[in-house]
Amino acid sequence: MLVHIARRRQVALALTALLAAGAACQARDEEPAARTGPQAAAATAAAGPRAFTLVASGDVLPHTSVIEQARFDAGGVGHDFRPMFAAVAPVVSAADLALCHMETVYGENGDYSGRAPFKSPPEIAQALAATGYDSCSTASEHSLDDGARGIRRTLDALDRAGVRHAGSARTEQEARTVTILPAGTARVAHLAYTLGAGRHPLPAEQPWAVNPADEGRILSDARAARQAGADVVVVSLHWGTEGQDEPDQRQLSMARTLTAAAPGGRPEIDLILGTHAHVPQAYEKVNGTWVIYGMGDQIAGEMTDRRGTPDPRANQSTIGRFTFAPPARPGGRWEVKKAEFIPQLFDIDAGRVLNLNAALAQGADVVGVRDRIQRVVLSRGAAQDGLVMGE
Repeated sequence: MLVHIARRRQVALALTALLAAGAACQARDEEPAARTGPQAAAATAAAGPRAFTLVASGDVLPHTSVIEQARFDAGGVGHDFRPMFAAVAPVVSAADLALCHMETVYGENGDYSGRAPFKSPPEIAQALAATGYDSCSTASEHSLDDGARGIRRTLDALDRAGVRHAGSARTEQEARTVTILPAGTARVAHLAYTLGAGRHPLPAEQPWAVNPADEGRILSDARAARQAGADVVVVSLHWGTEGQDEPDQRQLSMARTLTAAAPGGRPEIDLILGTHAHVPQAYEKVNGTWVIYGMGDQIAGEMTDRRGTPDPRANQSTIGRFTFAPPARPGGRWEVKKAEFIPQLFDIDAGRVLNLNAALAQGADVVGVRDRIQRVVLSRGAAQDGLVMGE
């Protein structure tokens, strides 16, 4: 993967601090009513199917500098990752369903590493939950950085925080169980896979520990998800070429294959979410299905390109936001009626994620970064299919 440069934390930018503080208060005060109370849920169900909004974001990759920032934000005792996400919490928590990608596994008792092989502080799971994430994909090239122990610690911590997960497993039964999540009145299956497990082969005694990105396997799992009652099937894919703005041929080929499968006229897969490239990549509607080739890194330290030059693209990313409408007829497809992207930047000096549109509204000089992300996202004609930039 792209090389990480460890940095000493600097004083947070005043703008970022204001954004984070305001967003944190707003996130606490704006928990959506749709997520609370059995009476509200019963009333919603009685009214019949309704549209729902899904948001998804890219790699959470805690390099050494990120871990140091979380320790500073915790006052030197433990780690607090919540302030890093505060400025995007309003976007995440407002959705009916929010998905993230946890690239690394967790360590324990202070045994942490912000470089490969990664072992991240488990407190990050609490931050993901506090931000409003409902489920994380956990299949990546670093899923086996600490073997089966790392997977177990990671999934245990996510469970304790109330964050669901897909892509890696502690038991064979768990590996065969579909992660199905409520989104308003709909049931959404979250499936996750990786094209490689890095330098670590799957354990011979646990070949099911991490899901490989095999087209046949993915489509078989999607069919199983439908049989389990999923209205919408979302696939997270850890794929692509690191540091490359354009999707590679394998991504393009897999996207065509996966979106073309539509027995009886109903596609097997309704949305594809890409991670791993560490830079934003294009959105594209393929065979009528939205594909994000790469969302970029939501959280990461400073990284370099192959020549060893600092690469600011590695701290740029997007949140994808899709509004699904109920089918026009029973058994039909839930259609995306609105597709949006929200540009983000991880400020490596402040250790904060910025919603770039919100930052621009506050007078920050980030228009060039926002516009570059927009050019990449729209580079395969997504605007013609209705993709717009959201707030």
